[in-house]
Amino acid sequence: MKMVSQQGSGLLEILVALVILAIGALGYIMLQVRALEATMESTQRIQAINIGRDLAERVRSNRAGWINYQTELMVASSGIAENVAKATGTPDCATAACTAAQMADFDVAEIASYASQYGMNLGMQNCPSTSNRRCLYVAWGDTKAFDHTTNTASCTNGPSYRTNSTCIMMEVY
Repeated sequence: MKMVSQQGSGLLEILVALVILAIGALGYIMLQVRALEATMESTQRIQAINIGRDLAERVRSNRAGWINYQTELMVASSGIAENVAKATGTPDCATAACTAAQMADFDVAEIASYASQYGMNLGMQNCPSTSNRRCLYVAWGDTKAFDHTTNTASCTNGPSYRTNSTCIMMEVY
């Protein structure tokens, strides 16, 4: 009867166990990374919804300035949002009496400034498949706040969001 040497087999078993442990640890680490990414994405969506809701409520409370909001937030045909900065002569409407146009100018400048602090941009244009409703877009990252059929950096393509776009769209009336 021939004896088989067992030398080194314990070391081999330890190496196999370490490889299995490393694979499990890497899986756990990747799970944590994905959880952090999902948390960041949900935080950005909540910020965008709050910014959009704030501006939508300001528009509803200042119906006389509706045209001014559209002028300042409408997206140019080139697909670049034209967030017009607050005019030099516009008073601080939080402390002074303002006309509807001044209030719209003040509101858009304030919300656009707030949005840019979070790396977001604003835009407004006709809602897809309608001609009499306006949609407010809030986008972040590499996504642009508008709807366009051929520009892949746009938030939406007609009534549907683009794959991998980071934005929200809400109707403003």
